[in-house]
Amino acid sequence: MRRAVASVIAGDRIQLCGEFAVLLDGRQRAPELRGLQARALLALLVFERHRSVDRFDAIEALWGERPPAAAAEALRALLSNLRRALGSERLVGRDALRLRLPDAIWVDVEVAARAVHDAESAVALEQWQRAWIGAHVAMNIAGRPLLPRWSGSWIEERRVDLEQTRLRALEALAASGVGLAGTELSTTRRAAQTLIEADPYRESGYRFMMQALALEGNTAQALLVYDRLRARLRDDLGIAPSAETLRLHSDLLQAAGPPG
Repeated sequence: MRRAVASVIAGDRIQLCGEFAVLLDGRQRAPELRGLQARALLALLVFERHRSVDRFDAIEALWGERPPAAAAEALRALLSNLRRALGSERLVGRDALRLRLPDAIWVDVEVAARAVHDAESAVALEQWQRAWIGAHVAMNIAGRPLLPRWSGSWIEERRVDLEQTRLRALEALAASGVGLAGTELSTTRRAAQTLIEADPYRESGYRFMMQALALEGNTAQALLVYDRLRARLRDDLGIAPSAETLRLHSDLLQAAGPPG
């Protein structure tokens, strides 16, 4: 299964997470983009590539709600740089800007979104190997920083979305580990621990940890995980665990049997 995750990505591609890369027509275009602003503008247009972006929206994304007086001129310079780097046919429109990219282009953030959706669908169908692969693809992308040197409200929103993709992928990976059982239960425990650390109030991480421990024969430890969750929710939020978590706890208690 691990070999299935690693594949050679050929053809046109744009990578916004981790190492910035723009490969078009067999040529790496990223070095031709001058400065961080040019890369941020390209990222904005990639995220919105299925619709047009108004110039005023682009200015706000790059300079905030109070742009400098020369922002319009600076934007024109950035657009000229993009056209030179990508090819004039790739960037269309004057007041409403839009990227025209190849239909089959590989865009990492889009691949991550599709992969996590496929992984969740596979979990629902109990197709555990398919879920395992999709979850890893999504995690490998969403776990990398998105334009780490750039700040701004629009990119922060995208980072939040990407983090949710990562957490959903971890949930799918943990579920596939439970479904596959055996040595993959350790995968579930690692994914569950990462979920708990990333979002201590996300109950799914605790449930997957409980399931994995119980399947490994460590029911007592699984019940201790429940106690930690229950105490956290009670002390921090004044609430009880969800009905799904309570049912799992009840099942574990029944499986453990009465004390004797």
